Amino acid sequence: MHLQSNPVHQNASKVLQMVTEIVIGNKNIIETKRLRLTALSPSDYIELVPLFSDPAVMKSSCHGTKSVEEVKSWVAQKVEDNRSGNGVQIFAVKLNATDDIIGYCGLTLYPDVDGSEEVEIGYRLIRKHWGHGYATEAAGAVRDYAFSELKLTRLVALIEPINHRSISVAKKIGMAYKKDVMLEGYDHPDHLYSMSADAAS
Repeated sequence: MHLQSNPVHQNASKVLQMVTEIVIGNKNIIETKRLRLTALSPSDYIELVPLFSDPAVMKSSCHGTKSVEEVKSWVAQKVEDNRSGNGVQIFAVKLNATDDIIGYCGLTLYPDVDGSEEVEIGYRLIRKHWGHGYATEAAGAVRDYAFSELKLTRLVALIEPINHRSISVAKKIGMAYKKDVMLEGYDHPDHLYSMSADAAS
């Protein structure tokens, strides 16, 4: 994998360099130096409750925090979605050192984003794991997986304007702001960031 030579990549942290050394065993496992991304399983909801129940983590979600049952239902739905077989899926993000789940990262198909079908890259981590570069490492690996394995030509990220951490991650993996978009159920626009496969090569 090669990162585009531009100011965004040149200014990225050393952690981002780990992203270029990923191992993709199959469509269900992606490994980096510090992380392992695996297809979600129904029991993963238990370790994701601290993420979805934390107001600080869910501040930028229009749905707010989730109860234990809501987290269980969310994971079950993502597991079902992952069975589509097209590789567009959400992964559990695990630390290689401990095998603990620290969040999720992956791809979601949106049939209509401002009139276009888009595949979004999304990521959230449990708050105690913020600030270590894990989100950038996971998102960069999923980016490479999307372009090299799934042969997608474009990725977007739909981000709340106040979510500066997520915006920073999007920029570090090579995305750029394109426009504001209104999503169904929202009362204000999200920022749309995007990048093409050509820009990532």
